[in-house]
Order: sequence, then C-alpha cells, then structure tokens
Amino acid sequence: MELYTYFRSTAAYRVRIALNLKNIEADQKFIHLVKDGGEQHSSSYRRLNPQGRVPTLIDGGMPIMQSQAIIEYLEELHPNPPLLPEDLKDRAWLRSIAGLVACDIHPLNNLSVLQYLQKEMGADDDAKMKWYRHWVTEGFSALEEMLANDARVGDYCYGKKVSMADIFIVAQVYNANRFDCDMSAYPVINEINDNCLKLDAFKRAAPEAQPDAS
Repeated sequence: MELYTYFRSTAAYRVRIALNLKNIEADQKFIHLVKDGGEQHSSSYRRLNPQGRVPTLIDGGMPIMQSQAIIEYLEELHPNPPLLPEDLKDRAWLRSIAGLVACDIHPLNNLSVLQYLQKEMGADDDAKMKWYRHWVTEGFSALEEMLANDARVGDYCYGKKVSMADIFIVAQVYNANRFDCDMSAYPVINEINDNCLKLDAFKRAAPEAQPDAS
C-alpha cells in the first residue's frame, strides 16, 4: 500500500491512525498542500485523485479517496482488530459520530474553504477565525451532548474499545486546538481525546511525528 499524505491534513491523520491501529504498513508519499501553491494541484497527482485532496490510498494499483471510505475499506480488508462493533445499531451510532465530524465540521473548515474565504470573499484573518470557530462550536456542542447522554461511552466512544469514531474525534480536536478554539465546554470530548493520545497508534500518527512535519 501507498498513502499520499500531508502531516497537517486532518483527513490523512485519520487514515494514519487507522493504519497504525490495524498494524498495516503503507509507504508514505508526501504531498505538501501549501508549498509552491500546493502540490495537490499537480497534473500527476490529479491523475490519482481528481479532487486534488489528501489522503489517497493506493492498494494493488487502485486509488481510494476520502478518509471515511479508506477506513471502511481497511476495516473490511483487515477486520481485526475491529474499529466497529458487531451490533448494527452500535455501528450506526459510531458512524454517525464520524459523519458529524467528517461531513458537518471538517468540510467547512478545510484548507480549500479557508483559502477561498480569504482570496475570493475578501475575509481577513479575524473573519476567517470567526468562521472556523463557529462551525467547531456548532459541531462539538452537538457531539458533546450525544456523548454525555449515552451509556455506551466510557474511556472511548464505545466503552473501553477504540473505534472509528475516536479516530475522527482526535483528528478534529487537534485542529481545534491548533486554531485556539475554546474547548472548555466539551469535557467528554476532551477526556476521550486524552485517553486516545496515550495510545502508541495515535502518538505515531500525530502530525508532529511525521517525516514531512515542518
């Protein structure tokens, strides 16, 4: 396998965690999202991923895009250790947590969106940060309520078992902290994040631990 990645990419961070949890080796290919206008826009990379986004996982010559699809692929290809439980309702609940992050928080704060706000809409740094923090607050407030009121939550989203939901939370909390979002209103999210960051699989996947970190 090959993983096209960038150390600060939230979506690539998720996939790195999943690969580590499943003990799957993937050769990393580094795509710098800012240098020279963004290496993701090169014609060679666009042939692999027409969106010009990371991550892209190559397995057997086939490119797989979108972090959630990649993680689901890894789960089906290497079901042990599992990132989703056997119970269908519990699987759906954990997927809903991942989807809340992947569909309703992250896309609104992605690099391409922030660049568009500044370059095309004329937003200054203050306006950009107000936008970013608004959507983090909207998403994390709902997520905190979901987690605080569910008996399935323990050390992680699903009791004492690390799941796909934890992967999405950790990567998003990292970005929220990077942009100085106020996280004081989310004690359950913070506790889950802290518990995950004690695990080697999460430590090795962290942005600052990557060979392309700068």
